[in-house]
Amino acid sequence: MTEMIDFAAQAREVSRLAAGTAEQQLDHPTPCERYAVRHLLGHLVGLAAAFQDVARKDLGPATRLSPDAMRPDVDPGWRAELDRNLAGMAAAWRAPDAWQGETQAGGVTLPGAVAGQVALNELVLHGWDLARATGQEYVPDPDALQVSYALLTSWAESDATTGPLFGKVVPVPEGAPLLDKVVGLAGRRAHWRPPVR
Repeated sequence: MTEMIDFAAQAREVSRLAAGTAEQQLDHPTPCERYAVRHLLGHLVGLAAAFQDVARKDLGPATRLSPDAMRPDVDPGWRAELDRNLAGMAAAWRAPDAWQGETQAGGVTLPGAVAGQVALNELVLHGWDLARATGQEYVPDPDALQVSYALLTSWAESDATTGPLFGKVVPVPEGAPLLDKVVGLAGRRAHWRPPVR
């Protein structure tokens, strides 16, 4: 049986970062070049909802939509919606069936176990993006960080695409912290800071 991974701690960290994001920061840039903070948060709202359907194998528009099909934005009440969606996402991936068989995410059919790793990786990376864009401390769940590193390493070794929000691997020094390795594998520069405004 595939080992299940608990999303709860990482989902709470993303919720904490969202709660610490000020309204005046919504138009600030993020490490994702196409996204301001508002778009990143809109992406998180949407992916946390979509990955509930992915976990339940409730295939439909949410699981078919490619992440580069649109640039999401936040709606009024986005904080509460994000909290609900993150909690729902964590709950959906607690079900053993979520990790079995095949499912669909972003229009791609893949094993449930891989989809779970992808979902958790999204929370790890976009948590870092949000923390950097808003000047907050980031404390990812250590287990989630390990999952991201293993997944991104396997993609880098196979030259698999890592999606529209990821770029070419950015090398990091030997002995760099695991988080720096993860963000480098996802095409981010570990020392990225928003431009001085």
